[in-house]
Amino acid sequence: MKLDPFYPVVPDSGWVAKLLPAGTKLVQLRIKDQPDAEVRRQVREAKAACAAHGAQLIVNDYWQIAIDEGCDYVHLGQEDLVDADVKALRRAGIRIGVSTHDHAELEKGLAVDPDYVALGPIWPTKLKQMPWAPQGTTRLAEWKKLIGDRPLVAIGGLTLERALLCLKSGADIASVVGDIVNHADPIGQARAWIAATRPS
Repeated sequence: MKLDPFYPVVPDSGWVAKLLPAGTKLVQLRIKDQPDAEVRRQVREAKAACAAHGAQLIVNDYWQIAIDEGCDYVHLGQEDLVDADVKALRRAGIRIGVSTHDHAELEKGLAVDPDYVALGPIWPTKLKQMPWAPQGTTRLAEWKKLIGDRPLVAIGGLTLERALLCLKSGADIASVVGDIVNHADPIGQARAWIAATRPS
């Protein structure tokens, strides 16, 4: 399954519903600090909305809920890789994306034979404290060689201009949080990203 180059990461299912009519075809639901019942409700809601718009939902962290709800993709950070039942995910036919920040994490991520690999932060990000230095675009070309045919996702501090640099430097997909969810006109900005990143 080919993934769209525009990959917004959003904090709740309301954002998923908001971005889909703009033409978004790939979206990650990254819910933090909510009880499981609320996460399940939002995953269900986001999955139904994506199905209605022919879009792909990726569930961050909550791999068991993703299995229970029949989702297609989960995204696992390095901590989640330790706890997740990768065999159960594979049995359920769920594809896996992994986060990486250095060579050791890449090795650990590749051990689960992921369906895509994310590298970040490419630039400094204000959204969360990062113990890693920004990777820069040159690291993308290196990572692309190391991961083979898998799609490479660039994340961290991306603006539209930076996203285009990432796509030219070896990334297949540009993932964005702040430049959409903190934008004064998130729908207009999503449309701008789609127009600039999606092959015509």
